[in-house]
Amino acid sequence: MESGAPQHLTALARANRVRLARADLKRKIADGGLTAADVVLDCPWEVESMTVADLLASQRRWGATRCRKLLDQLQIRETRTVESLTQRQRVELAERLRAGACPDAAVADGTLVYA
Repeated sequence: MESGAPQHLTALARANRVRLARADLKRKIADGGLTAADVVLDCPWEVESMTVADLLASQRRWGATRCRKLLDQLQIRETRTVESLTQRQRVELAERLRAGACPDAAVADGTLVYA
């Protein structure tokens, strides 16, 4: 858009760009071409304002319940945005996702233990 465009048109164009980029990212995650763990660690521009639960749900076989269980274990609210996560939370979430993220798993002494 040109710089002289009305503010609402500029906002609409940006929203459309973000929506299309997120759809493409979600497709890549669902197809296995990209992992949610990598996205959490890299935090590309298109997911900055995306909720963590929405990102996790883009993985195959991840519904609301599975997302909620994992995020509860990590004490992260479902409504938190990816950008607002601390570095510690990002690393911990990525490790859980890479380890298979079994909702019944727990970390004891830095080791993943299944209940």
